[in-house]
Amino acid sequence: MLAAAAAALLALLALSGWRPYDRLTWLMEVLPVMIALPVMAATYRRHPLTSLLYACIFVHCAILMLGGAYTYARVPLGFVLQEWLQLDRNPYDKIGHFAQGFVPAMVAREILLRGAYVHGRRMLAFLVGCVVLAISATYELIEWGAAVALGQGAEEFLGTQGDPWDTQSDMLMALIGAVCALLFLSRLHDRQIAALTATRAPDAASPPGGR
Repeated sequence: MLAAAAAALLALLALSGWRPYDRLTWLMEVLPVMIALPVMAATYRRHPLTSLLYACIFVHCAILMLGGAYTYARVPLGFVLQEWLQLDRNPYDKIGHFAQGFVPAMVAREILLRGAYVHGRRMLAFLVGCVVLAISATYELIEWGAAVALGQGAEEFLGTQGDPWDTQSDMLMALIGAVCALLFLSRLHDRQIAALTATRAPDAASPPGGR
């Protein structure tokens, strides 16, 4: 299933880059996908992730590639939601930032738990929130750098659609995404981590060359 999912993501990546609205914007938006896929492939045998996290990453990659192909302000799904919800702007950008909080929250949670870096549940939730906000702030700094370097050429990448509070609302959506991930997926995530750890424990305890 993982091989099929990886093949599907590569196909979607090629499709999104076939004739994007803006080639530079597409590259900047899908760069995280281009980084994540090789990293996950290289670390799969030594550090496989839970199936829940793989699924979350798959959805996030799809969101990024769709936004890269059309630019976030022009994604057709966003226009449908805009009409249904009677909004002033295409909301697909906010979906992207919600996912930017939701999925990194699960990544951070899995790293912290499997590495035994933190044990208290309240401290775990606090640190996950801090990691998500740090990632969101870093991304906003990257957007600011792109705006300074490219001038008007960065408008498609920024996707502010004239909102002077776009940066703040983006970070809020990331935080909301993180909170939702912790509230709705923590128990399932705990079970999958426990199962994965139990499965790999005998392998880790075996001597080199042993069975």
